[in-house]
Amino acid sequence: MRELHCPDRALCGGDCAAALREPGACLRLLRFLCTEVQAARLLLLHSRLDPSPAAPPPGGEGAEEGAGMVQELILTLQAVGLPRPTLATPASRLLRELHAKISELLPSLPPGSLQPLLSYPLDAPRWEVLERLCQSLQSQYYCRRCLLLKRLDLTTSAFHWSDRAEAQGEAMKAVLTPIREALTPESDVSIAHILAARADLSRLVPATSKATRQVTCCAINKVLMGNVPDRGGRPDELEPPMPIWKSRREDGGGQNAGRQRWDRKKKKKK
Repeated sequence: MRELHCPDRALCGGDCAAALREPGACLRLLRFLCTEVQAARLLLLHSRLDPSPAAPPPGGEGAEEGAGMVQELILTLQAVGLPRPTLATPASRLLRELHAKISELLPSLPPGSLQPLLSYPLDAPRWEVLERLCQSLQSQYYCRRCLLLKRLDLTTSAFHWSDRAEAQGEAMKAVLTPIREALTPESDVSIAHILAARADLSRLVPATSKATRQVTCCAINKVLMGNVPDRGGRPDELEPPMPIWKSRREDGGGQNAGRQRWDRKKKKKK
């Protein structure tokens, strides 16, 4: 249950049999599994969607983005049991029907389900603040993702330096190139994701906690590294640098200059 990210902490404990003996535990488990089945069904429907008649013509500006939005809308209509809209259906009418259907289905859900993470009402000033925060975070994550992608490029290029990579270079590029092209510095997180987030998203579990390590611990964690070659580089073992010798002046060095300064001091004392 912990691997499925179940929000019910009682069901994610160590002894599942003891947890299911509690009153209502089996019902909570059944509800969670039903939601997982519904999510799997929606994902299956998403892969089987055919192009919508309301999709924009191919090759036009924003055709790919518009087709994705139409597919998401059709998936939402299928999830709530509404028929596919026709070409002449206005967008306002479609949204009203969708809102009415969702309002009709919400009372049938268990109490406390689908609690939004953002529970405060948003007026015009708050929308502007939220938009500025979103743009600021997107610019920061863009910079971080660029840095990580640059590190990835340098790391993958280092594998091509060995002699063995000369024979396997094309095979390595065939595997890495599609994966690298799919990684872009632009983030796809928007305000819509914040509005769609549920309250259980804010429940953070440390990756190093005892409960988490029970399912993430594996045999590779117990492997110890052997002796590694000594690379040196300790400052206390370095030899001091040799002094730099400068050539003396051609006029006899600093002895005459020292005598002149000594004579001046004697004259001042008198």
